[in-house]
Amino acid sequence: MNVRLQDPLPSPGHPTSSASVAWMEALAATAPIEKNPARLLSHVIAERAASHGAAPALLSERECFSFSELNNRINSYAAWATSNGLLHGDRVALLMSNRPEYVAIWLGLTSAGVITALINTNLSGRPLAHCLELAQPRAIIAESDLLNTLIVSAPDWSNQAERPEMWCHGAPHPMARELVLDLNAGVDHTLEDRVPVTINDTALLIYTSGTTGLPKAAKVSHRRILNWALWFKGMLGNTEADRMYDCLPLYHSVGGVVAVAATLAAGGSTVIAEKFSARGFWSDIRKWNCTQVQYIGELCRYLLNTPPTEQDGRHGLRLACGNGLRADVWDRFRERFAIPQIIEFYAATEGNFSLFNLDGKVGAIGRIPSYLRHRFPTAIIKYDTEEGRPFRDDDGRCVRAETGEAGEAIGRIGNGSDGSGRFDGYTDGRESDKKILRDVFEPGDAWFRTGDLMRLDAAGYYFFVDRLGDTYRWKGENVSTLEVANVLTLFPGVKDAVVYGVDVPGADGKAGMAFLDTVEGFDLEAFQAYAADHLPAYAVPRFLRLGTSASVTETFKHKKQDLVRDGYDPRSSNDPVFVLSVGRYRQMNDAQYATIRTGGARF
Repeated sequence: MNVRLQDPLPSPGHPTSSASVAWMEALAATAPIEKNPARLLSHVIAERAASHGAAPALLSERECFSFSELNNRINSYAAWATSNGLLHGDRVALLMSNRPEYVAIWLGLTSAGVITALINTNLSGRPLAHCLELAQPRAIIAESDLLNTLIVSAPDWSNQAERPEMWCHGAPHPMARELVLDLNAGVDHTLEDRVPVTINDTALLIYTSGTTGLPKAAKVSHRRILNWALWFKGMLGNTEADRMYDCLPLYHSVGGVVAVAATLAAGGSTVIAEKFSARGFWSDIRKWNCTQVQYIGELCRYLLNTPPTEQDGRHGLRLACGNGLRADVWDRFRERFAIPQIIEFYAATEGNFSLFNLDGKVGAIGRIPSYLRHRFPTAIIKYDTEEGRPFRDDDGRCVRAETGEAGEAIGRIGNGSDGSGRFDGYTDGRESDKKILRDVFEPGDAWFRTGDLMRLDAAGYYFFVDRLGDTYRWKGENVSTLEVANVLTLFPGVKDAVVYGVDVPGADGKAGMAFLDTVEGFDLEAFQAYAADHLPAYAVPRFLRLGTSASVTETFKHKKQDLVRDGYDPRSSNDPVFVLSVGRYRQMNDAQYATIRTGGARF
């Protein structure tokens, strides 16, 4: 497809200036979903291809697809799946960097009834093997550059019956079959020719860290995908004139589904960047004539850290939509870059409710209008931090938190005719059960546990407080302290590891820190190389404290709060503290500590 980048787009429809209008449009857009259970997102794209086929759909530096080209690719991948013996309900793992082809692959496979597991491209070793074990794929499609990591990390598929077929996308690889797409097959293999697939079927597996342990695979149905697409379309007031800039990972639900599907459903287009670049961000926005951008809070802070230029406010954006934008970053980001509207929202891949802040209330993650609270029942309940569980009264019922009081946010589980309140869970039923809170306010009721502490103000706005459990958020990713500790303790010389998050002034989320109980002669340089090889970059601890043993309770649980309190202050104990700087752990001194505490260090 030939796209003239500098051609002006027609003006978008109304900006989402009225919250009530946006809620009504979202409700109207999603209302037909349950009435047409055989209509999937791929049908929506096919309809657009039939009426406006030459219009741009997915754009990137690598490749561009019009709606007709995207629809043909979707059909071709469905035909490929069928011709290679993949059946309804089979699973395929997809490991590929950001590009339009990625979206075409999962849309094609899922329209043929094949469940696609979106694998995090940062993973290696045990975490990657674990994700593949959860997926139990019949086939794996991997980008050629990622195949070596995949092969080294793959589980032990010694049983030939369990060994998936390896397919290489891109350059040939000796350990995999080359995936060659026949675009002519897509002409004949239309949606009507496939096995019946409905909104009730699982389409994707998207991985989330949850609160503890290794990643869990959340089941995402076709209903959920269509709801995300049409709900965000209505909330953002999307039209065919809109163009979304998406530099978030496509293996995540927001970057890979929401940002793409909400504009496609409106007949607009999405620009897919291979990765986020603070230096090239605004030039990309201008080059591609984007009207929207999908963000995470950390992204906004990185942009604020770039030197100001005359071009900062020169763009065609009408809104920025995302989550995790800190209150102290909000106004500075909006004013410096002249963002007309910021739409902050709260949602989880496996969650059963979402919140939207359409009013620009700084720091709020959203609200639910009073006239819709019966349809989206949520609550914030008191949480017993000492016991590590929701507080219950003498009758065994949970207690709603007071206005302004922090508690765990929960959403009532239901299977209403409108599809709201559903919880599809994970591939592991035991993990699904952990997310369900029962007998909450009355016997037999069931509520989804977000694992997030929130507070509600008198005006009905929700504010995020913190995550429950042993996780922290860094670089836009949830990091499991247990998972990281398990990896670190496998290194020779590490007898024990305690991992936790610490506050860094000027940074979103918490930076990782590890207390290591090590043997004499511990090789710090080799440890750094090991951590870099066995953990995603965002999970490698930024700080280390080397000691002999960590304090434990009478039940032998680590006293993490003592470690968190001491943080990375080199004066807090006699233990040496190290900071990861320019690829090496260097011992912290008072001057470095002072620089970090005053917000002068970048991470």
